[in-house]
Amino acid sequence: MNLDEADLKLLAALQRDSTRTAQELGEALNMSASQAGRRRQRLEAEGYIAGYRARLMPEKVGLSVEAFIQIVMATHTEQNARDFVRLTQTRAEIVGAWTLTGEADYLLRVYCRDLAALNDLVQQVLLPHPAVSRVQSQIVMERVKTDAPLPV
Repeated sequence: MNLDEADLKLLAALQRDSTRTAQELGEALNMSASQAGRRRQRLEAEGYIAGYRARLMPEKVGLSVEAFIQIVMATHTEQNARDFVRLTQTRAEIVGAWTLTGEADYLLRVYCRDLAALNDLVQQVLLPHPAVSRVQSQIVMERVKTDAPLPV
C-alpha cells in the first residue's frame, strides 16, 4: 500500500460521495482541483478504486425482501464449487456471495420482490442444485447500518 494521508482522505471523501467534482474534492481536501483530479485518476489506475455506482433504495425499486442465505455443499469438489459460483453469478437476485469458514460454505445476500420470490429462489433454484446439500435463510427485519465506507 503506497498511500499518503491525502490519498486516504480522498478515498474517504469519494466513499461518502463519489459524484463530487475535482473542484469540490480539492476544496474539501485543501488542494487544487487539478491535484485532486490527478490523485483520483492515479488511484483509479492503480486499482484502489474498483468503480462507481449508485446505491439504490431496494424498497423504491420493488425489492421488499432482503435475506442472507447460508449454503452447505453436498461434496467439496472443484467442479461443484465452479458450478455453484457460476449459479451465483447468473442470478440477479443474488447481489453478494462469499465463501466462509465454519459450518456453512457460502453466504449469499439476496434481494427479492416478496416472500414468494424468495421461496422460489430457495425451493426451485438453490435446493435442487446438485452441489447443494443444505440451505438456511435469514430474512432481514431491519437494516440498522447499511454498507458503510471502508475505514481508511
